[in-house]
Amino acid sequence: MVNVEQLKNSVNRMSVDVVRDAVAELRLDGLVTEGKTPFNKLHFNTCFAEIEALFQRAGYHRQLDVVGYQGLLYALYDPGRWEAVDVLRWLKEFTEAAARAQSIPA
Repeated sequence: MVNVEQLKNSVNRMSVDVVRDAVAELRLDGLVTEGKTPFNKLHFNTCFAEIEALFQRAGYHRQLDVVGYQGLLYALYDPGRWEAVDVLRWLKEFTEAAARAQSIPA
């Protein structure tokens, strides 16, 4: 069982360097997948305020939100630039394309 306070504390102690690439991508596209962050489903569901604070410490001061597609893939996005439904569509297409690519023999 995960201790929520320990998880939140670990995010609070993270270096801003771990999210610099994600910040750059958010500034460009306003959207970044979880694979480009040190976070997973558990982080997003239990300590999103701490994640937002880390991004602010890293210099990203715009609003931030998160959506997940069927528990398979999550994305952080700027709700001023993206609608949640559009992010979900993008995640669906991204996930299905990755699944097709894995099912094609090399």
